[in-house]
Amino acid sequence: MKSIKFIASAFALCIAASAVADDEGVVNPDSTGFKFTDVTIVKTTPVRDQNQSGTCWCFSGDTFLESEIMGAQQGREVDLSEMYTVRMCYEEKALRFVRMYGQANFSEGGGLLDVPYIIRRYGAMPEEAYPGLNYGEDSHDHSELAATLTAYLKSVCRGKKLSTAWFEGFKGILDAYFGEVPETFTYNGQTYTPQSYAQSLNLNLDNYVALTSFTHHPFYSPFVLEVPDNWCFGLYMNIPLDELKAVIDNSLNNGHAVLWAADVSEDGFNFRRGFAVMPKEKAEADMTEEERNEWKVISDRERKNRTKDIKGPVDEIEVTQESRQEMFDRQLTTDDHGMVIVGIATDQNGKRYYKVQNSWNTNQLYGGFFYVSEPYLLAKTMSILVNKTVIPSNIKSKIAM
Repeated sequence: MKSIKFIASAFALCIAASAVADDEGVVNPDSTGFKFTDVTIVKTTPVRDQNQSGTCWCFSGDTFLESEIMGAQQGREVDLSEMYTVRMCYEEKALRFVRMYGQANFSEGGGLLDVPYIIRRYGAMPEEAYPGLNYGEDSHDHSELAATLTAYLKSVCRGKKLSTAWFEGFKGILDAYFGEVPETFTYNGQTYTPQSYAQSLNLNLDNYVALTSFTHHPFYSPFVLEVPDNWCFGLYMNIPLDELKAVIDNSLNNGHAVLWAADVSEDGFNFRRGFAVMPKEKAEADMTEEERNEWKVISDRERKNRTKDIKGPVDEIEVTQESRQEMFDRQLTTDDHGMVIVGIATDQNGKRYYKVQNSWNTNQLYGGFFYVSEPYLLAKTMSILVNKTVIPSNIKSKIAM
């Protein structure tokens, strides 16, 4: 997911939340105009806070797998170390960046396939064994770290040949910020290596498949999703949009969460107030004469502000396979953020929404969760990761898995 854009939006949300708290106190659910009723909910581990780090992909990926463990192993609850995975991902990205002469993506961001990829190669650690806060902070702030790592690698790539020390120097920076990775650690009275701890989770990573829906590649075939943070060139299975929605619904209805990558830059996305919608612009023909006259004279900025001023359920756009593709091709839908879809809900009018768990702390209307309308999901989903068992048989039969 796009880390630069994410960090800016996360910072803005943090400032906005503080301002609201100072001026208005806690947001009252009644003031939003939405009344959501949860219909189907998948149990997950608690909401966490990525704070000022572009690591949504890891927080959401860990939450998704923790939920899978909980569902398959009689409620077993684990808390995986995000920063162990982030650290090992940084090492992999650095090697690829240098091997491609500095012409590859190197950033904080990542994709849905990154957590399984790192667990396969390097194992996993529990949070208490590797919190990754070795730099005088109580919560994650990677602004200094990210700038330092990027500058270091650019410097390495300026030379005519590489020294034999550059990679150890890179790992030294990670050691300073995250802490050295122990060869072994003790957890719940047992001694583990990262590899043996990963084995103890009893996760079959072959059970997970990434899906998306775009028309610039054939359906029912995998392709490398063309977004910068797909740095490991992961393959995503391409299926029609209605089938993508059917997979999501079937997963939730069968007790499995869905790992979700999506665009969160829309005017209708309001995490603070707990909703994400795709409002339909009001046509002039539907306006009163007074509204039309006023609309003609107000500024573009004021028009935009009024469009964003959502006070409850609204008429939303119709999303088709073609309109979704156009949004992607024009970069109106971008790879912003990783979250976990945990349920299905309805509003006071009976309209369906998806309940989503975020990693922007709990100081928000619904304790870190928010509700996404079906049009928003269909338009702004970049990709999903699901357990293969939830894919309906009529769809699975068309996919070479």
